[in-house]
Amino acid sequence: MFFRMIKGALFRQKSKMIMIAVTIALGASLATAMLNIMLDVGDKVNQELKAYGANITVVPKESSVLNDLYALDEGEDASAHLKEEDLGKIKTIFWGFNIIDFSPFISTTVTAADGEAVKLNGAWFNHHLSLNTGEELDAGIHSLRSWWDVRSGQWIDEQKDGNENAVMVGAVYAERHRLATGDTITVSTANGSKALTVTGIFDAGGDEDEQLFTTVGNVQALSNNAGLIDSIEVSAITTPDNELARKAATKGPASLSPADYETWYCTAYVSSICYQIQEAIPDSVASPVRQVAESEGNILDKTQLLMVLITILSLFGSALGISNLVTASVMERSNEIGLLKAIGARDYSISGIVLTEIIITAIVGGVAGYFMGYGFAQIIGQTVFNASIEMKPMVIPLVAVLIVIVTLAGSIPAIRMLLRLRPAEVLHGR
Repeated sequence: MFFRMIKGALFRQKSKMIMIAVTIALGASLATAMLNIMLDVGDKVNQELKAYGANITVVPKESSVLNDLYALDEGEDASAHLKEEDLGKIKTIFWGFNIIDFSPFISTTVTAADGEAVKLNGAWFNHHLSLNTGEELDAGIHSLRSWWDVRSGQWIDEQKDGNENAVMVGAVYAERHRLATGDTITVSTANGSKALTVTGIFDAGGDEDEQLFTTVGNVQALSNNAGLIDSIEVSAITTPDNELARKAATKGPASLSPADYETWYCTAYVSSICYQIQEAIPDSVASPVRQVAESEGNILDKTQLLMVLITILSLFGSALGISNLVTASVMERSNEIGLLKAIGARDYSISGIVLTEIIITAIVGGVAGYFMGYGFAQIIGQTVFNASIEMKPMVIPLVAVLIVIVTLAGSIPAIRMLLRLRPAEVLHGR
């Protein structure tokens, strides 16, 4: 009898039930999309922010000590260097897969053909590495300096024969000396001279526009520092800092308990990645670029907060829609409900019938909304991040619980109205 009554009510009021299902489906779809994006957005946002440069710098320990003592600029101590051969070790740390890109840097002051002193920087551009782990990768400033505007020519291609003596020239320097791609610049130091061919002219919007960039080997030869580098810039996907990460960064990992240390070490905090890089590269100090690291954390937190607010608002809107529709349904069925009460039906039995109808409708709407949300998440992922959004299994029970809560919350006004109905008044049309 119970199920016959529910079936009859669902079919008699199918238009309202369809509207309730649609309302729930819209709320569920937005909740599904936002929750999946929120749980997957961290890596996507970090990937996007990698276009704005490295977030970790690695310098020799001796250079870092002098900088702390005498406020020298990093790399000002010309006697302190790292070994270029150690760079591959960066990818062997626990969070090696979070290392997106890196490049060594070495610089020296050279004299150009016109007698003007200019800073010559050596870096990797698209340097190919074959690691002991069997991994093959290309690393360099091509992606670390992706905001550079190459006005003419192209980036140096290290993997192309004949580019060993290529150079990229800053736009200001090139304009002052009327240089163009294909021109040759002869630079010299006390250790010798080299003729470099201009392959590209770039606009970096900073001090680099007055400088020259070439391969690491050229600068090592001109500065008599074979196999040595001044510093390393690393771009890594990191997790925003919390109290544990800040404690480790300020007081040191030794201040952590064994359990906290394990949690910190096995989480991709920028401080734990820096610590692991120092473990891998001898006599080095790795430091986060605080402006970049903090900006990434702030942007990620605000993005996730936005997703949460959209989810809450969508569910609140669904609850209001359900409340109006269920209340209207109860009002239309007031005579039926009054008759049921008159023949002895209890309030909890009638409430159970109404809630069962709504929950069945909510299940249908929730399932449809979940798959709609999956589609919305993929559209947002492809549009904003140019990548698919991974569907998290934990979202399914979370959305189910939220839909039940929203459905019950939206039904409260209708249930209260149902409980206040007096059979005599309703049946007499009052």
